[in-house]
Amino acid sequence: MLRLNLSLLTARLRRQSSRRRHQRGFTLIELVVVMAIIAMLAALVGPQLFNQLEGSKGKSTKAQIEMLSTALDSFRLDTGRYPTQAEGLDALVKKPDSVSTWAGPYLRKKDLPKDGWNNPYVYEFPAKKASVGYDLYSLGADGKPGGEGDNADIGNW
Repeated sequence: MLRLNLSLLTARLRRQSSRRRHQRGFTLIELVVVMAIIAMLAALVGPQLFNQLEGSKGKSTKAQIEMLSTALDSFRLDTGRYPTQAEGLDALVKKPDSVSTWAGPYLRKKDLPKDGWNNPYVYEFPAKKASVGYDLYSLGADGKPGGEGDNADIGNW
């Protein structure tokens, strides 16, 4: 009896195993259809995603200019003046020799931040464009003065 049950069980397992073997995996057509759908989605979503990333670089650059402007205002409150052209933005993280009332550093990090395109900010004193005493700006994505769109300068003016 045990032998008969064992042989029936073995036969049943073989049938189930052969059915599973035929049901396993995807056909080539199914794989091609899925890949085509993924390619279409990437073609539709990809450009919008890259536009959003470029736009966020400009927004983060504007936010950093505001943060640096606040640090420059704190420097002015402590010293009575903005950093000179020669001192530049380094005066926010390292005490200039000519200043006795420096209470910095005025930035949390020891290194000056870079704009969204990994370029240094331009500091000009006295101001040529801004209503405050200095110009602080990024040259945009191309790193050159002027430009349009992502290449446009972003400043405190």
